[in-house]
Amino acid sequence: MEHALELARKGVGLASPNPVVGCVIVRDGQIVGEGFHQYEWREHAEIVALKTAGEKASGATLYVNLEPCNHQGRTGPCTEAIISAGIRRVVAAMHDPNPVNSGRGLERLQAAGIDVVSGVLEQPARRLNEAFASWIATKKPFVTLKSALTLDGQLALANPKKRPGSEWITSEESRVEVHRMRHASDALLTGIGTVLADDPLLTDRSGLSRRKRLVRVVLDSKLRISAKSRIVKAVDDDLLVFTASTLDSRKVRTLQNAGVEVVRAGTWRGVIDLAAVLTELGRREILSVVLEAGPALNGTALAGGFVDKIVLFYAPKIAGRQGVPFAHAPKFDRNPIRDVRTRQVGPDVCIEGYLHKTARN
Repeated sequence: MEHALELARKGVGLASPNPVVGCVIVRDGQIVGEGFHQYEWREHAEIVALKTAGEKASGATLYVNLEPCNHQGRTGPCTEAIISAGIRRVVAAMHDPNPVNSGRGLERLQAAGIDVVSGVLEQPARRLNEAFASWIATKKPFVTLKSALTLDGQLALANPKKRPGSEWITSEESRVEVHRMRHASDALLTGIGTVLADDPLLTDRSGLSRRKRLVRVVLDSKLRISAKSRIVKAVDDDLLVFTASTLDSRKVRTLQNAGVEVVRAGTWRGVIDLAAVLTELGRREILSVVLEAGPALNGTALAGGFVDKIVLFYAPKIAGRQGVPFAHAPKFDRNPIRDVRTRQVGPDVCIEGYLHKTARN
């Protein structure tokens, strides 16, 4: 199952909007077939593994990190292919969170006389497909709030020779990890304040293959974004700007001519309605979003209960001033963060955890 999970991870960036799935077929203690799912390949991981195993699949055990499908979608049911191949035993890490298939795949295999085991390495399997599970349940993307902080909780270091926020806080190792997070996500969300302060690119520079471009999303109620900003200059059919301004303006036409998609959005207490934005992103089959923003948008997202997971990179530095705090959120759910994990990333410390039970389960 560990190998099946390793194979599934090869589909990160390549499988969305489908889940990442890896499959291993073992006979007489030897791997005779394996595969993972890529959306463009259409074939599910089980079918790829069965084809590589050929006749050796008969009497073998099939390991898969997600319950095989038992319904007709872009492809036929994997259960019928497994049965036809003569697989003797199926070991699944978790049930399919999709109600169309949940439980039915394993029930179909059992009805055909196949020995079925589930729940093996279930927690790492759930983490791997947490975005897919969340989107299936809510039709909204799974939101991960990521921030780089000093030990005294600031998002920026004081540097009189540079504009605020322009100096790296965390190490190169942490920045590599952030690009890995971007690669695993469908979209990156920020506010206009971050764009104006830092003039960032907000791209996936992991160097890893991905099926579709990382969608860059900017919340800009008054449409202050400049056509000369780096994020606009680097546009490649991948930039969405949500605004409360009228769409019939010269500024909108300038941005549209540059390749930016400008979307009219409502406001809630003077800021862009984040719930409506997430609903629209979910409608576009964006399963996961990394929120990289300043204190205002961080606070809004936390106060509104929109954050599913939080990932904080703490650098061994002290800002020594209360200039750019992590979040302005005087009113939000102060329940403890769940399933907290801490790890070392270069000289930095990364703390991550979940804000909602639904994100884990």
